[in-house]
Amino acid sequence: MKECQINTLYTLSETIAADLFQDLSYPWEALPRISDFICELGKRLSPDLFEQRGENVWVAKTAKIAPTAYLNGPAIIDEGAEIRHCAFIRGNAIVGKGAVVGNSTELKNVVLFNKVQVPHYNYVGDSILGYKSHMGAGSITSNVKSDKTLVVVKNGSQEHPTGLKKFGAMLGDEVEVGCNSVLNPGTVIGRHSNIYPLSMVRGVVPPDSIYKMKNEVIAKA
Repeated sequence: MKECQINTLYTLSETIAADLFQDLSYPWEALPRISDFICELGKRLSPDLFEQRGENVWVAKTAKIAPTAYLNGPAIIDEGAEIRHCAFIRGNAIVGKGAVVGNSTELKNVVLFNKVQVPHYNYVGDSILGYKSHMGAGSITSNVKSDKTLVVVKNGSQEHPTGLKKFGAMLGDEVEVGCNSVLNPGTVIGRHSNIYPLSMVRGVVPPDSIYKMKNEVIAKA
């Protein structure tokens, strides 16, 4: 599944968490490592650029944190990021440079690359969002199957067991997700692809595609 590999989906120079992925093939393999990685990286961050706010929470001095936002560690909020009113950083979250986490948005066990936007009423859990990816208002990742079985990534006739019970979505660089869409467990969306509003997505969406519905995915012109 080359379409799902880290170097196919992501620009690693666009995240403070590049070392998290160095010895891995698929991005979801990083999910169980996020917590420990944050705790180790946080200790090495420059005190000239970052300040520690509570246990295992590091916030860049140039980040904007609304007074009603809640930050639970482990977490790193990188330079120039904006955490807006009533955002809930539940833990195990890396928010990249210039990223936006909006009102009533919840993050849990995630990596947001630089310039990611999850600005309105989003739930992002057990997921990795690539550089400049954007989730429209009300769009969410569903990170646990209803029958609680382990997640398998499916790409046509190909299947890749992940061994994970919790796995939301892997969004490549510059993916656009339309408002009120649901990204089901095991979703992988290739770089530069667009998801129509109100979509229910599962499996692998190729790069440079437009997802209209399950059986209507077209290549961009």
